[in-house]
Amino acid sequence: MSTADASASFLTQEAYDRLKAELDHLSGEGRSDIAAKIEEAREEGDLKENGGYHAAKEEQGKMEARIRQLEELLRNAVVGQSSATEGTVSPGMVVTVEMFGEQEKFLLGSREIAGDSDLDVYSEKSPLGGAINGAKVGDQVSYQAPNGKTIDVLVLDATAYTG
Repeated sequence: MSTADASASFLTQEAYDRLKAELDHLSGEGRSDIAAKIEEAREEGDLKENGGYHAAKEEQGKMEARIRQLEELLRNAVVGQSSATEGTVSPGMVVTVEMFGEQEKFLLGSREIAGDSDLDVYSEKSPLGGAINGAKVGDQVSYQAPNGKTIDVLVLDATAYTG
């Protein structure tokens, strides 16, 4: 993976469209709404003890952070269908693995792909995600957990996420 690809995230078209709509809302109407809240609270007087003002400013900070996060994610997104074939692990795939004698099923990629799904998500940049990315069904791989232990993983299934 080149350095240009290192920050790229796979997104389905649906996830990209949903995130773009959120960004457009926050950048436009959202900013206008929070500016109005701040102005209303400011008109109430003393800003040191004005809970509404401080709450609105905190909300503004969180919104601006989300805007920056969305801009970065969308700027570096690879949009479309997962490029890998069924049976090969890559971002955008629902993967079933066996670890510690138990099966675990999750989406490999960004939490943003899954949206409201209750499917667990592991980043391809995580230790587990990095170890299985590119593996094929039947491959046994291992990775070092943050606690230093080596964990063996058997890839059982890899199918494209349909969202």
